[in-house]
Amino acid sequence: MGPDDVERGYVRPIAHDQYTESTDVTADPEEQALLPAPPGYAIASQAADIEPRSDEKAGSRPPQTQGRKWTKCLPYVATFAAGIATCLAAQRLSHSSHSDTQSQTSIPQPNILADSVSGSSVFHFPPSKPTNWQPSLFPTNVGYTGPTPTGNEPGLIATAPAYPVHTGAPQLVGPSSLGGVKGDKVGSFDIFKHWGNLRHTFLNFTEKSDNFGLPGASPEAPEGCTITGLHFLHRHGARYPTSSREGPEQVRYLLEKAKKDGVKWRATGDLSFLNTWDFPLGNELLTPFGRQQMYDLGVTLRIKYGFLLQNFTDTLPVFRTESQDRMLHSAMNFAVGFFGYPIEGKYLQSITYEAWGVNNTLAPYMTCPNSGAAGKADRHKPYVSEWISVYLKDAAARLQGQLKGLEITERDAYNFQELCAYETVALGYSKFCELFTEEEWKGFNYALDLFFWYGHSFGSPVARVQGIGYIQELVARLTHTPIQTHNSSTNATLNDNPITFPLHQPLYVDATHEVVVLNIITALGLNTFAKTGPLPSDHIPENRSFYASRLAPFGTNMQFQLLSCAATPDPQIRIIINDGVTPLTGIPGCPASRDGLCSVESFVNAQKQTISDTDWNWDCHGDWTVPAGTGWNTTSGTPPPKDAGRVRR
Repeated sequence: MGPDDVERGYVRPIAHDQYTESTDVTADPEEQALLPAPPGYAIASQAADIEPRSDEKAGSRPPQTQGRKWTKCLPYVATFAAGIATCLAAQRLSHSSHSDTQSQTSIPQPNILADSVSGSSVFHFPPSKPTNWQPSLFPTNVGYTGPTPTGNEPGLIATAPAYPVHTGAPQLVGPSSLGGVKGDKVGSFDIFKHWGNLRHTFLNFTEKSDNFGLPGASPEAPEGCTITGLHFLHRHGARYPTSSREGPEQVRYLLEKAKKDGVKWRATGDLSFLNTWDFPLGNELLTPFGRQQMYDLGVTLRIKYGFLLQNFTDTLPVFRTESQDRMLHSAMNFAVGFFGYPIEGKYLQSITYEAWGVNNTLAPYMTCPNSGAAGKADRHKPYVSEWISVYLKDAAARLQGQLKGLEITERDAYNFQELCAYETVALGYSKFCELFTEEEWKGFNYALDLFFWYGHSFGSPVARVQGIGYIQELVARLTHTPIQTHNSSTNATLNDNPITFPLHQPLYVDATHEVVVLNIITALGLNTFAKTGPLPSDHIPENRSFYASRLAPFGTNMQFQLLSCAATPDPQIRIIINDGVTPLTGIPGCPASRDGLCSVESFVNAQKQTISDTDWNWDCHGDWTVPAGTGWNTTSGTPPPKDAGRVRR
């Protein structure tokens, strides 16, 4: 994600038949393999498309008698037979003299490059016209399944003596320059923890509960409490960069422009891999690792909370996602993990439109013009730019010494860092990761803190309003009461229908983007993440309370856990973010609690007040501006109040 690369607004049509002929080679970039076909390798579908010569087409030859046809063909038949005999003799000779190498040369081998996944073209998988595509010969159900008795639903969150800890990602490899080559940890410095929103979520919950301000708190139900329900909100899995000329793709454009302009350049040292590097990434879609993240997230949730399904006696669970490709496929992979294959008949998947002008609480920016307006939504830009010029000054100079013929700026170095993260979650490893020091990776992590603090959370004047629609839905579900007034991003057509938006289920699952998760965290009033105030752009403050890497990584998730506790007659609620229990003391009426508990009544009353205090029309459509930089600040995600008029520079 570049500094201006925001997850919003792009909807890719879904192909219903993957083998329908199409001239759009970008229709499904995630299906592209990232290795070029070896020279001379013939693809069957291409061969099948070759037309005969014009003189061989039907009707192009004059009619002939059968006898004359064979007479004219005899010389060719003889020549063809002689050719076969010659070929067989040559094969025997070749086999006798080169038998030790035939197995290596008879079958084309993939062209796998050691330093990078590069090539002049990107291989597309699956082929558009596979010659063996006969699905009738490969049924998915042939019967004879054997015994199929099922067992009890799992409930680890309620029954196990300890909470499961999953650290690292064994599929990903870190840079050897930082002391390690395994995905779980890289020496004493874990690079994967310093990628901001591009980080993955496999972390130890205890560390995060401590960092959130509740040392030792566990997602397991506190002693004397029983879990009665769960509202689960999560981000999609790891993806390719979004469609933008900012960020990682800028490196590709830089090299393409140099080639077009005839500029001669040469990389040496740590940058030497750039001489053979080509941009290997797609756009927007889930990567294979991202698909696994979502599948694993579904499995994990089923093991922890499967017992809640016992309350679905005459209805099916309703899960929600958006129409955007990575959102839909995140939901599908999650569902396969949670329910197991096949998923049909086990739940209902609501797919909401992610399109301009369509109300959608999981994509609220689509109906909030100020969420993309200059002077309102771009407060992060000067902060991020200033910080990049500070922490990457030495890196840019160091890299410039290894690249002759092209200029390397601090922004280019930042793009290299983004490529490290994106290539790793797409390809498993990236040489770009080895170009930077530990301190420079800490700087990268902080750059993304600045981006999301000022662009999408407590420091953004349009953050709270974009999260308020989901808060209205949450209150409706908690109180089992329909939304009374649709005055935000809520969708009356869907929300007012008890089939598409049920209000009495013990388990809800919603999928969204990281910017929306941060909007919701802000709107909820989880102010412990804002307690150290606005972030400076000239240094990294010690003990800061806001980390994008902890709140908004790939696969980030929020558990709104409902509990019944023996010590109080009132139903309780608490919020768990990526397995870290979150203090609710910033919410009016919620007391300090070592387990993060608050009564549902107090929680709901506070959220109703926030809903009342939020003016969608003013915040999303109002004519107001704020000064760039430190001339104006907010720590509540709200704009200047309406009665204050316009705040001028």
